[in-house]
Amino acid sequence: MAFIMDNPLATTNSPEQNELDKKLWEAEDLGGITEDNNRMPVPVVWLVLLTVLTAFAITFPLWGQRPTAMIYAGMIKDMDKPEIQAMTDDVAAMAKIVAMHKDDPLEFQQERHPVTMNELRALKPKIEALEKQGVVLQDWTVVGVDLVQANFEGNFSNGAHEIPAIIGGKLHDSGTRERHQPWWDDGYTIDIFYVSIFFLGVILVVKRLPPSSWQPTHGHEH
Repeated sequence: MAFIMDNPLATTNSPEQNELDKKLWEAEDLGGITEDNNRMPVPVVWLVLLTVLTAFAITFPLWGQRPTAMIYAGMIKDMDKPEIQAMTDDVAAMAKIVAMHKDDPLEFQQERHPVTMNELRALKPKIEALEKQGVVLQDWTVVGVDLVQANFEGNFSNGAHEIPAIIGGKLHDSGTRERHQPWWDDGYTIDIFYVSIFFLGVILVVKRLPPSSWQPTHGHEH
C-alpha cells in the first residue's frame, strides 16, 4: 500500500495494487448500484472552490463588522468647528464632515456605516461621556443611537494597534482582553486548517484508485 509518486495526478498505487482494485471493483456490485471511474468535471471543481471562497468572504469580519464608537469620535469633534456650526443645512453639514475624513484611517468603516447629522447629535454626548471615562471606544458598539459594550471576548492586546493610535484613541493595555470584533480570529484559522485537511484527504483517497483511463465494465463488455 505504498504511495507511488511516478504519476501522482493519475494514481499513487502500484500497478499490482491497481490490478487488485480493478478486480475488486468488478466483483462488488454494491447492491446493484454501479460506479464508474470518471474524473470530476473541471467546472464542478471550480464550483466547489468558489463555494468555499464565497463562504469565507461573506462571513469575513471586515465585511460584517459592527460600527463602533471609535469611528465617529472624530466626526463629533468636527461638529464644534465654526464652519460646521455656521451651516444651517444638515445634509450639507454632514457632507462637509464626511469630506473632512476622506483620508481618515477609518474611512472604510465610516463609508459602510453612514450616519445623519441628527444621529451624530444623539451620539455626541454619549461618546464624549465614554471619552471622559477613559474607556477604549473600539469596545463600544453603536446600535441605532445607543452605545453598548461589545459582547465579544476577542484577542489579547499586544498594546500596538495602529488605527486607534493614529486618531488619538485610547489603546488597550498589553495583555488585556479586547472586546471589539477582530479582523481575524482563531475560528478562521481553524476553518482553514479543517478545510485544507478535508480537501487533502479527498485527493489522497481519490488518487488511491486506478487511473481514470480505466473504466469498470460492471459485468458487461463495452
